[in-house]
Amino acid sequence: MTATAPSTAPATTAVPSLPSLADQAERLVALGVPALAGLTDDSVRVAAAELAATTPSGSLLVVDPSLAPPSVLAPLLRLPVRGGEKEGFVVVDMADVDRFAPIDGLDTPGGAVYAVTAVERGDEMANWSPDEALPEITGRGRSPLLLAEGIHWALQVPGVVARNHCYMTVGSRLRKPGGTLDTRTPAIWISNGTGRDGRERRGAPKVGWCWAGNRHTWLGFASAASRHGLPT
Repeated sequence: MTATAPSTAPATTAVPSLPSLADQAERLVALGVPALAGLTDDSVRVAAAELAATTPSGSLLVVDPSLAPPSVLAPLLRLPVRGGEKEGFVVVDMADVDRFAPIDGLDTPGGAVYAVTAVERGDEMANWSPDEALPEITGRGRSPLLLAEGIHWALQVPGVVARNHCYMTVGSRLRKPGGTLDTRTPAIWISNGTGRDGRERRGAPKVGWCWAGNRHTWLGFASAASRHGLPT
């Protein structure tokens, strides 16, 4: 188990509940995700109904990242701001975002649509580094979320991305030629409109990265209990 993080991390806040898998399917349809992934709307609805029969309530519906990668999903994110809302974006120095793949030992169920159970934002690990948090997550018998899974979560309940309570998705990492891991770890948080983000993006949901050895008081570590594919 990793060392306890410094006590400067913000207190946890309530995480919005996920709607039913059927309602999540309708949300994805409304956003146009099935079409973007090359699927029919009804195929996602049917998959959600079948998964609902075999997974616990509160599960997250996910379109496989190979079909709906982060670069496609991120612009669909929205957060409310005064006078309207801001759409999501990927930071400019993460043009390779879709090359971030599951870490060793993390397998998706296969198939176009699957469910992720018991998702948690990991607020209690805010101010831990990714290098510290990953063994804690796996030591609890849980699995870190993939970046695409984390985006799906925020598409269903935008309030899960909250000021001072955002999250990393350390299940996704980029492997360099030769096999070593890139030290960037992906995360989803809220832009302050500084630097290359641009002032116009202040308050927008942001897909970015942090170094694997760095701590941030406002980033937890999203994880899940399990992943389930469609019954065979």
